Amino acid sequence: MFGDAGDQGIDKREETQKLKVRWHAALRPGKRRALDKATVVGKLADELERVKARIRAKAEHPFRVIKRQFGHLKVRYRGLMKNTQQLHTLFALSNLRMTRERLMREAIA
Repeated sequence: MFGDAGDQGIDKREETQKLKVRWHAALRPGKRRALDKATVVGKLADELERVKARIRAKAEHPFRVIKRQFGHLKVRYRGLMKNTQQLHTLFALSNLRMTRERLMREAIA
């Protein structure tokens, strides 16, 4: 499971002890700046942080599209099935929108 710097120590929390998950939390910005990039270990650690950030960015982008473009900010608890169906529809619309933007860029280029 990939998380941002705010998820540091999540593997030590009581509610996550029983989960069979490998946690990959990002370094805090200060610790990343403190890495010695002149050494091989420092370069590898910095590149690993860049890879984790790219994975997180790809996963978080559809959520931003749904929140900002389609206005989905809160979950209604009156019908969990309706909530699930609405999220499925919004993610499908988000995929269509992102694909459309990519195709438009390719058509212009």
